[in-house]
Amino acid sequence: MVEVKVNGTYTDSSILIGESIQNVGKYIPPTGVFVVTDEKVKSIYGSSFAHLPCFCIGQGEEHKSLQTAESIYRWLLSQDADRSSFILAIGGGIVCDVAGYVASTFMRGVRFGFVSTTLLSQVDASVGGKNGVNLDGYKNIVGTFNQPEFVICDPQTLISLDERDFRAGLAEVVKHTLIADSDMFRYLEQNSTLLANRNVEAISKVVENSVRIKAQIVSNDEREQGERRKLNLGHTWGHAVEKLTKLPHGEAVSLGLIFAAKLSKLKGLITSNDVARIEQLLRNLMLPTSLDLDKKLAYSYMLKDKKKEKSFIHFILMEGIGKVNVTSLSVEELGLLFKDLEAEI
Repeated sequence: MVEVKVNGTYTDSSILIGESIQNVGKYIPPTGVFVVTDEKVKSIYGSSFAHLPCFCIGQGEEHKSLQTAESIYRWLLSQDADRSSFILAIGGGIVCDVAGYVASTFMRGVRFGFVSTTLLSQVDASVGGKNGVNLDGYKNIVGTFNQPEFVICDPQTLISLDERDFRAGLAEVVKHTLIADSDMFRYLEQNSTLLANRNVEAISKVVENSVRIKAQIVSNDEREQGERRKLNLGHTWGHAVEKLTKLPHGEAVSLGLIFAAKLSKLKGLITSNDVARIEQLLRNLMLPTSLDLDKKLAYSYMLKDKKKEKSFIHFILMEGIGKVNVTSLSVEELGLLFKDLEAEI
């Protein structure tokens, strides 16, 4: 097992890579623990928490909502939960996001921890202390910054993922290498087949690398005032595509990475060869690099992204593979660039 620390404002978070879900009892209080999960996870791993009161949320982004949070609040009250209670989320990104938001706001905040059961959650959603819900289809528009006490990343839980969910998590792995690790990008290029076959050693290596990159960035900028914005690479366009098409998050991020790469090339920051390598890696990982959609409508959604401030959007551009910068693009400039990009994305 490898432990990576995320230093938060109010509490530190221990990311436990390689720990087993069977050992979760070592990290939670002896009493007052309430589980939030979904039916699929409960059907597979329910024996690990059968003795604990449990609330199951629905699967899919439509359940990542204020209505779901309200249902959990009412359930907690019915179970006599109080300020000393502990919320344990067991599941993927939606479960962890909702449970973290509930824990951060119920009775003004109670302790919580995660058992992350999907690759997307292990490398991204459960790490870093962002908790939130969607509103009217807009991603994570209501939320908090608050660190879980621990995140268990058990590689064995990834075996039960369906193929599409597993590959979607690889998009965030690629994102992290583009932000800060050109060597790991080359590792992905050379070992895409091992990863596709869910080789435990290869998966553990890329999970640890992604967690370390994210942990360092979050520890330096927990509330996304500067450096943490880099983690939004691929997400500005990706979130717009996700809202429009209902694609899984990781697939939308893959399309967002292509958008960011081609925008970076248009700005003269990366080469055509860089773009080609990114496209080829995503294809090798069976992730989408293009999609027939209403691009003008997606663009209008992008202008409502929470990264927009007044007439500017904080856009993450690449300066080669393994380095990015945060650039404030005016809506006017972005509109002109989009006209040039529209035929390429």
